[in-house]
Amino acid sequence: MEKITSFTIDHIRLKPGLYVSRKDKVGAETVTTLDLRVTSPNDEPVMNTAEVHAIEHLAATYLRNQPVWKEKVLYFGPMGCRTGFYLLLAGDYTSQNALPLVTDCFRFIRDYAGEIPGASARDCGNYLDMNLPMANYWAGRYVNLLEQADRTNLYYPGEEL
Repeated sequence: MEKITSFTIDHIRLKPGLYVSRKDKVGAETVTTLDLRVTSPNDEPVMNTAEVHAIEHLAATYLRNQPVWKEKVLYFGPMGCRTGFYLLLAGDYTSQNALPLVTDCFRFIRDYAGEIPGASARDCGNYLDMNLPMANYWAGRYVNLLEQADRTNLYYPGEEL
């Protein structure tokens, strides 16, 4: 079998950032997959499932309610390795195009207090596995990175501009 695109990225050199992972054509439309890399793969601890789950609920809620982008948001969810998230958008975007949206989303998570949307037995299959304080922490850390993002945080290592 051919190696899939996400396994061709050099995870040894990859640092936290916001990257365009791939662009796919679906009919006449382009779907942009963004790699929201929160931790440095194989170099620092990964996020625990409870904070990943809380971030997933909060980000999905924020993104699907964001007035400008909500119709373009196709999916937001965690990476299996727990080092970040994928955001799929309808349209042809760069990491710079998505930077304000992702930064605002993670500011929302950083500052969020209260009940996590969808954190009930009726709405979620694992609603007890949530950690809001750690979600706030990881989101704050990611916001700090995004607010200072440059080429090293917006393009995969070795990627041509």
